[in-house]
Amino acid sequence: MRTFYELELSQPVIRAVTDMGFEVTTPIQEQTIIPALNGRDIIGQAQTGTGKTAAFGIPLVEKANVENEHISGLVVTPTRELAIQVAEEINKIGQYKGVRALPIYGGQDITRQIRAIKNRPQIIVGTPGRLMDHMRRKTVRLQQVSVVVLDEADEMLNMGFIDDIETILREIPTDRQTLLFSATMPKAIVNLARQFMINPKSVSIEAKEVTVPNTEQSYIEVQEKQKFDILCRLLDIQSPERAIVFGRTKKRVDEITEGLNKRGYSAEGIHGDLTQGKRDSVIRNFKRNVTEILVATDVAARGLDITDVTHVYNFDIPQDPESYVHRVGRTGRAGKSGSAVTLVTPRELNHLRLIEQITKRKIVRQPIPTVNEAIEGQQQLAVNKLMRTVGEGGTGQYKELAESLLEANDSVTLLSAALKLLAREPDTTPVTLTEPVPLRQNKQRYDKRGQQPFHHKGGKTKSARSHNKRPKRVKKIS
Repeated sequence: MRTFYELELSQPVIRAVTDMGFEVTTPIQEQTIIPALNGRDIIGQAQTGTGKTAAFGIPLVEKANVENEHISGLVVTPTRELAIQVAEEINKIGQYKGVRALPIYGGQDITRQIRAIKNRPQIIVGTPGRLMDHMRRKTVRLQQVSVVVLDEADEMLNMGFIDDIETILREIPTDRQTLLFSATMPKAIVNLARQFMINPKSVSIEAKEVTVPNTEQSYIEVQEKQKFDILCRLLDIQSPERAIVFGRTKKRVDEITEGLNKRGYSAEGIHGDLTQGKRDSVIRNFKRNVTEILVATDVAARGLDITDVTHVYNFDIPQDPESYVHRVGRTGRAGKSGSAVTLVTPRELNHLRLIEQITKRKIVRQPIPTVNEAIEGQQQLAVNKLMRTVGEGGTGQYKELAESLLEANDSVTLLSAALKLLAREPDTTPVTLTEPVPLRQNKQRYDKRGQQPFHHKGGKTKSARSHNKRPKRVKKIS
């Protein structure tokens, strides 16, 4: 690994990445930044959490001309959350050079976006649908774009955006530089690269480099009807400071969130049906520790820039190994330790083995936690709170009151009562969840290297443009 000083970056960018806490490059950054600065097209295969945003963000900022009034850089992302996160990181990288990135996405007032575009940002970060809205309105013109980035291209394919991407790329000058990043390389993405890229350099970061070594990964085999009680016991035993619970569908997220709040936990849910204002509010509360537990679908959580997540709970095992890596990558970041627990029903065990195979990581089985363990966990938490308060001091104003209480009661009885008040008793309020749709068994979608080919109905691999037909736009369940 190199330091960022060795990449011969401009002083404003060096200063910015230093402020951001970057010291040495990640593998994807080391292999892509210099070729990208030299104008090379790049195909980068890397998961979330590998530093890929800086891998393309630094070249974008270095190539941007603050004197130019036209848009010079474009980043296309699958979700609004990722668009916001990418724009924020590019703005941090470009802060001392004066380079500005603007996120544009659905769910936000388009008139407000048009006003922001008139302030002439050098870089646009947008979702395909809203970007095409602006192109039709002529409020975003791409004729001067010199660098375009497709971020999480496989996710855009899954969400049915492949035709939109092709339309966008055709509006950009052919002498542009194209950077494509994707966790997997389905055939449709490979075909896209062949059609729109020139002699690209391929960079692949193996799964073994991105399975978050600082995160303890385990699973619990449970019956579906046991899941919610087991989740609550885990929360009581582990007392996470900041946790994300992943559900497979929007309905599951709503039901899990409602159930957790019924039992006295501080939880909020996030999924694609929420308004942008509500989503922003949920994320803000979670970042500020107003909410301890975030319940989310994969699509909604993709791109969330949230640090210090201590625990991840897969209430539902994810459909794809890539989603598992993405979920687990929410914790154990920046050298900190993390914990990820997956609740697996007996019929999902084969799917768990596939995840182990693709991620090259053994997921340890742990026993079902008991009610007594949950009680002991809360008792220990109460002891920790009490001792922390003792260590912090500032209890002098209570000393006289404590002495008067000790005159009428023995110290052990008083301390026991204090711990009882501090400890949370397990809540058994009934919670009913809708039976989930069975997980699709899709082992055949992966080859020996863990690559994911693109399949249409009938299992035959073919390009999205075969037979001159437009592929049916499929809305991803989230």
